[in-house]
Amino acid sequence: MNIGERDFILSGDTVELLPLEQIHEDPLWEASKNKEIWTFMATKINTKEELSAEISKAIIAKKQGTQYPFVVIHKERNEIVGSTRFLDVSNANKSAEIGFTWYHPSVWRTKVNTECKFLLLTHAFESWQLNRVFFKTDARNIRSQQAIARLGAVREGVLRKDRIISDGFARDTVYFSILQDEWPEVKKLLLEKMK
Repeated sequence: MNIGERDFILSGDTVELLPLEQIHEDPLWEASKNKEIWTFMATKINTKEELSAEISKAIIAKKQGTQYPFVVIHKERNEIVGSTRFLDVSNANKSAEIGFTWYHPSVWRTKVNTECKFLLLTHAFESWQLNRVFFKTDARNIRSQQAIARLGAVREGVLRKDRIISDGFARDTVYFSILQDEWPEVKKLLLEKMK
């Protein structure tokens, strides 16, 4: 598994995940303007310049093989509604995080997040053959924790004052994971949820 070697697209019924590129800046900026999106995110996007810098950093990390960022296209609406990515990719440990996920509020509590996670997890476990996929979220973000748990991920614990986020707050971080041998059951659960 070497994520930087070739681009790939992940496509489902509701969403398509395209590799993030600088050309996505304008539609991503339109999707990201609602301040509620950034309440519990470690990185806050307040300006188009901050978004542009974040896209540049993600593209560099992709070339280094540590991240694989996507834009999320809502197929029916034919528009970008958010972003997600693989982070902390470790070839040596056969593991990766799914994170830096955000969506425009118009798609909150819809099939979008479930299908995105299904596509990412399928790729992680079936193409990359990872042993472990993990998720991290701010301990204050109950909605995110509930969404991750609904995926079938196991809550591993809390790292206290784990990270100082961009507004200076020292957050507690909740960790969840799914293991390769848990994937068949999780996959079945997600397929049921998407019916």
